[in-house]
Amino acid sequence: MSEDAAIPWAELRARAHEASRTAHAPYSNFHVGAAGLVDDGRIVTGCNVENASYGLTLCAECGMVSDLHRTGGGRLVAVTVTDADGELLAPCGRCRQLLLEAGGPGCAVNEHTTVAELLPDAFEFPLPED
Repeated sequence: MSEDAAIPWAELRARAHEASRTAHAPYSNFHVGAAGLVDDGRIVTGCNVENASYGLTLCAECGMVSDLHRTGGGRLVAVTVTDADGELLAPCGRCRQLLLEAGGPGCAVNEHTTVAELLPDAFEFPLPED
């Protein structure tokens, strides 16, 4: 995918909203979905999966990054995160770090920002190639 290719924001938002419907959120009842555009044109998704031990809960972005690697790897170009109503959500701090490593500082988030803007002074180091 070329750097100047248009990002299908409406499709990403729809796919994130769809993913939120499969979330496992029995404790908070806060269903979250994430969708990411990969540099090869694929779209990967994830949803949140809660656990009674809150520290073991997986955010939607975690599932999306797992789906990225499960389906062939690559780099995220753009990411959208929504709630069950399809409204945009900002990734939490932990997920911002995941997005940095999966997409880099220039990865677009929710159409209006980048990972670098959401996570200034991030933990960065050279990553091995996939």
